[in-house]
Amino acid sequence: MTRGRILLVEDDQALVELIDFHLTKAGYETKRTASGDEALLLVRESTPDLVLLDWMIEGTSGIEVCRQLRRMPQTKNIPIIMLTARGEETDRIRGLDTGADDYITKPFSPKEMLARVGAVLRRVRPALAGETLTFEDLEMDVATYRVRRGGRPVHLSPSEFRLLRHFMESPRRVFTREGLLDTVWSEGSDLDLRTVDVQIRRIRRALNEGGQPDLIRTVRSAGYALESAGGG
Repeated sequence: MTRGRILLVEDDQALVELIDFHLTKAGYETKRTASGDEALLLVRESTPDLVLLDWMIEGTSGIEVCRQLRRMPQTKNIPIIMLTARGEETDRIRGLDTGADDYITKPFSPKEMLARVGAVLRRVRPALAGETLTFEDLEMDVATYRVRRGGRPVHLSPSEFRLLRHFMESPRRVFTREGLLDTVWSEGSDLDLRTVDVQIRRIRRALNEGGQPDLIRTVRSAGYALESAGGG
């Protein structure tokens, strides 16, 4: 299983090749673009686990891409690391205030870049820190494929387990049906979007047995998110 899906938005081709080589070698799956406009399209098509975003790119700037991602419900929680030659404190503060989670000033070493990526992903994807995922009263043992809610065993099919795991690795993030279909069932499968809805209904039925509050929120015209029963 990949360590994470990363969208690299950078127009320096030599740097792109260097970053892509080290990310791939470290076990990450990457997509690349030099365009801010295309980056926004790619994120909507398939939600990445993290965006490495250059400040100065053609068309829509990196800072504006960051701002737009933070405005949209389905992308507002995606971790973003800014890459830039701007090293002034005011620029760093501006990037962070816009919504970036971290900031790497060029030139940087591949080792530093991987450390920053790993640190950010560990904060938002508990699976990277261990084999047990927890959210509210929900617990998933990734190694043994066991799920419990409030201490009660929850029985899921393999595809339902994969789908719930995806949610638990990035709680509160909104995932589109298209993105879930590509991620959980593999890109290019013959299944349609209704498959996601059916699986969500089955997971809800299993999790909410006995009248427990629903932890999966339906986001109209967007998709689904794992959230606290009260919406927090």
